[in-house]
Amino acid sequence: MNEFIDWLAEPLQHQFNLRALVAALLIGFTNGYASAFVVLRRDALKVGSLSHALLPGIAVAILITGLSDWSAFLGALIAALIVGLGSLAVSRGSRIDHDSALAILYTAAFSGGIVILRRIGVQSELSEWLFGSIMHMSNGDLWVSFIIALVALTVMTALQRPLVMMLFEPNVAASLGVPVRALNYLLMGLLILILISSLQAVGCILALGLLVTPAAIMFLFTNATSKLFWGGGVIGAVVSVSAIFIGWWADIEQGPTIVLLLGAAFAVAFVVSPRYGVLKKSA
Repeated sequence: MNEFIDWLAEPLQHQFNLRALVAALLIGFTNGYASAFVVLRRDALKVGSLSHALLPGIAVAILITGLSDWSAFLGALIAALIVGLGSLAVSRGSRIDHDSALAILYTAAFSGGIVILRRIGVQSELSEWLFGSIMHMSNGDLWVSFIIALVALTVMTALQRPLVMMLFEPNVAASLGVPVRALNYLLMGLLILILISSLQAVGCILALGLLVTPAAIMFLFTNATSKLFWGGGVIGAVVSVSAIFIGWWADIEQGPTIVLLLGAAFAVAFVVSPRYGVLKKSA
C-alpha cells in the first residue's frame, strides 16, 4: 500500500513537475475560459491559422537573435499580431473578407517560415515549440503565463457582456454604443496572447485543441452562456493537470497528452451528453 502511495505521489517530488502542474493549471484554465469565445464566435479555424502563424515568427526570431525563450516568445507574438490584426485591417479596409485575408497572410507567413527553417540548424530544439515541452518550463515561463492569465481573465470577465453581445448581435451592439470594432481587435489580441502563453506547454501545432475543446465539451451539456466560460475553464484546468500526472506515470509527453485527453473527453461528451449526446438523440 505504501509503495502504491509513493508511486502516486512521486511526480510531486520533483521541482520541474511542480512547475509543470502550476503551468498546466494556469494555462488550462485560461484557455478553457477563452475557448467559450472561440466556440460562440465559431472561429476555430481562424484561431488555428493564428496558432500556425506562430511558427514563422519563431523562425525569424531564431534567425536574428538565436533560439531562446524570449526571442521565440516575441517572434511568435509579432507574427501572430501581424497575421491576426493585419487580416482584420485588410478586411475592414477593402472588399476582401476576413477569412480570405487571413488565409492569404497566414499561408504567406507560414511559407516564409518554412523557407527560413530549412536554412537554420535548430530542428531538435524547435520541436519543443512545435509540440510543446511543459516539463521544461522555467520560472520565467511561469511568470509570463501568470501575467497573461491575469490580464486576459480580468479583461474578458470585465467585458464579458459587451463581448458576447458583439459576437451574437454586432449591429444591435453598435446601435447601443458598444465599440464593436475595438472589441473585435481586443478579443483577437487576447486570444493571440493566450496562444503565446500556451506555446511552451503544447506548442503552436497543438495549441488550437486547448483553445477550442474545453468550451466545446461544455456546449454539449448546457445552453447557458456563462457556464461555457467557467465550465470550460474548469475542464481545461482539470484535464491539463491530470495530463501531467498521466504523462509522468505512462512515460509519454505531457503536451500531446493534454490535447489527447481533451479529445477523449469530447468524444465521451458527444456520446453520453444528456442534452445533445448521440445516445440521447437515438433514444
